[in-house]
Amino acid sequence: MTTTAPHLDLSRSALLLMDFQPAVLAAVPDADQVLSRAHTALSWARSNDVQVAHVRVAFTAEDFAAVPARNKTFAPVAQNGFLADGSPEAAFHASFDVAEQDITVRKIRISAFAGTPDLRTALRDRGIDTLVLAGLSTGGVVLTTLRQAADDDFRLYVLKDATGDHDPEVHRVLTEKVFPSQAYVIDTDELGTLSKTV
Repeated sequence: MTTTAPHLDLSRSALLLMDFQPAVLAAVPDADQVLSRAHTALSWARSNDVQVAHVRVAFTAEDFAAVPARNKTFAPVAQNGFLADGSPEAAFHASFDVAEQDITVRKIRISAFAGTPDLRTALRDRGIDTLVLAGLSTGGVVLTTLRQAADDDFRLYVLKDATGDHDPEVHRVLTEKVFPSQAYVIDTDELGTLSKTV
């Protein structure tokens, strides 16, 4: 996949690994392949001292109680107690090593910015202005986070092969037709060629 993406300033970049959780992976075709490519991206980040942020969706009892019945996406989640904080399905995938210097976010809506700690503040405090996005699903957390991050003036890269959706056609349309207007859509193998230190 050729790209005209600019080089990454590693000192100002962060890799966001979003919703790589057992319950989410179970709903995505070719989940093992997407997970493998996410690990490739994580290895790149570790080798280049790039900030890593792990994002997951999980609810406390108070969070469930605060979901209004009119919320089409999350009312059924709350009613069924799905993705309860502390449950196996809501944990980060066991294959990921979460390092002390990593940012970890527990969110209660689709966007990575709808969580605690406040991801936007955590990134800005570290001088981050460029985000590399990987996650599940393409039409969920990746789309919503990308839109918000673009409005916040972050430079954005989406790892096409480290994202996935339960509907492959949604993934294709978003990565080929929608995302390129706000982000550079690349494969994980391109990370090395786009990296530079300053």
